[in-house]
Amino acid sequence: MRSSVLVALLAALLALPGAALSQPGDAGPDKSMVDQTKASHADLPTAAERDEDSHADSDCGGKSDGAASAQPGESAGSPGGDARADRARCRKLSDADIATAPIAEARVPSHHVATIDGKSIAYTATAGTLTLRDDEGKPTGSMFYVAYTTGDPHRPVTFFYNGGPGSSTVWLHMGSLGPVRVLTDSPKPTHNAPYTLANNDSSLLDKSDLVFLDAMGAGYSRPLGETKLAAFWGTDQDIDAFARAIERYLTMNGRWNAPKFLFGESYGTTRSAGLSYRLEQDGVQLNGIVLLSSVLNYGRFRPGFEQDMVDYIPTYAAIAAYHHRLTAPPADIPSFLAEVREFARGPYALALAKGQDLSDTERQAVAEKLSSYIGLPASYILDANLRIAPERFEKELLRDQRLTLGRYDARFTGQDVDAAGETPEFDPSDTGITGAFVAAFHDYIDHDLGYQTRLDYRPGYEAPGVRWDFNHKAADLGGGGDVNQADVALDLSQAMRENPHLLVYSLNGIYDLATPFFGTEYDLGHLQLEPALRSNVRFAYYPSGHMVYLNPDALKLMKADLTKFYDEATAPH
Repeated sequence: MRSSVLVALLAALLALPGAALSQPGDAGPDKSMVDQTKASHADLPTAAERDEDSHADSDCGGKSDGAASAQPGESAGSPGGDARADRARCRKLSDADIATAPIAEARVPSHHVATIDGKSIAYTATAGTLTLRDDEGKPTGSMFYVAYTTGDPHRPVTFFYNGGPGSSTVWLHMGSLGPVRVLTDSPKPTHNAPYTLANNDSSLLDKSDLVFLDAMGAGYSRPLGETKLAAFWGTDQDIDAFARAIERYLTMNGRWNAPKFLFGESYGTTRSAGLSYRLEQDGVQLNGIVLLSSVLNYGRFRPGFEQDMVDYIPTYAAIAAYHHRLTAPPADIPSFLAEVREFARGPYALALAKGQDLSDTERQAVAEKLSSYIGLPASYILDANLRIAPERFEKELLRDQRLTLGRYDARFTGQDVDAAGETPEFDPSDTGITGAFVAAFHDYIDHDLGYQTRLDYRPGYEAPGVRWDFNHKAADLGGGGDVNQADVALDLSQAMRENPHLLVYSLNGIYDLATPFFGTEYDLGHLQLEPALRSNVRFAYYPSGHMVYLNPDALKLMKADLTKFYDEATAPH
């Protein structure tokens, strides 16, 4: 009896793999994206290969005693043989052992249902790669993406990416407007694993198909062949790569006649502004661009320029109010910030412009007024020559509580070893979420989407020995041209002139110390647009930081605003 049970169990176990592979796949709602798993998996490791990799060191050549297989012309047991050398020869890597991105485009579709605003939406999730080619057709890069589509080729399609430069898109993908999102404890540090992936009721999938792209070198995106990462590691190089990837996606999926949107975060907004003009030149006419936490002009950060100091003042004020550091708490935050803006661009900017010619009386008056807005002592502001760098504000505002502020989101607080230091030792708004986002992505891509690769997923990447090239050939109009610190505002301006239907939506978190909202207003206020086009640029503000979506209430507001924006940008003319 016992032996017959064992035989039955063994037979059942042996049958499982075949049974799992023989299950028919649902055609799903997206008929345009057929299952190409045979072709797409050609460059992905099989289960047997993964098993072989995991045992290579412990059992080279299948010899339990560690002896290597005999090489031509010698025997494993020959006199003078070196067992260690034999094992090294056995383990020598071949080209097949090296993890590389696939040249053939991978496509791994799976079928799901989302619930958005109480309605069920069937969709296809496709994890895969886009092969980038140069003008001669040579493959130069493999860009990883995950697309969420419902099957209508004329439906709007939105391309998402984070910034860095050098960041993957794990943050937007797992936290913002996709059909699922990871739950965090923000603005407190998120708990340890296991993490929760939940249906995203604020997903944008009910308004648009969504495509999340990883920048070259980050995520699973890699150069191909002899192409080095430096070929993609710069402002214009990056714009070229994303333009080729987006155009390849449109071609591969028959989406050229669909309404098209770009959604970039942080340096991703720099990319979007540059892309807007490049895509326009390529015949890709965009309906809308969403700029989340913007930086459009890196020239503002040069030493000696005062505008950056001015840009931070309203953000400091919002943060001081949030942490209850003002002697006269504002009753209405929008009205309070409007008042601070006027002070920043008026008396404060004038005081900085006067430099050492500013009188002691004027200096004292400005310091006291600034103190009432940003919660730092007037004496500290005077000692800093009225110029408060963001990292010093992060350290100083809650120093009496031995707490620091988050750079990406100042709602977060941290504790340094050295409470007397000048700058924070880490960013609690970064460390408080990274583990949850990265772990949730790996779990999701493997178990839910079924995408497998030998490559390591890089949440962010800085290429050893390669520095980002900020040189940019801007639209050669209105004083544009070659610049050595990326200023893409004129690219966006020219794209809007050439396509007067293009709408731009700037989304801002008021507690963001990485890209302050007043700086965004300055950049977009200097596009030199004629009055008829200025209304094409809109702004929205949320009680959150750089990653607005970390506040679930702010995410709901953002989704509602985007719904109206998409309706207008896709309305028939």
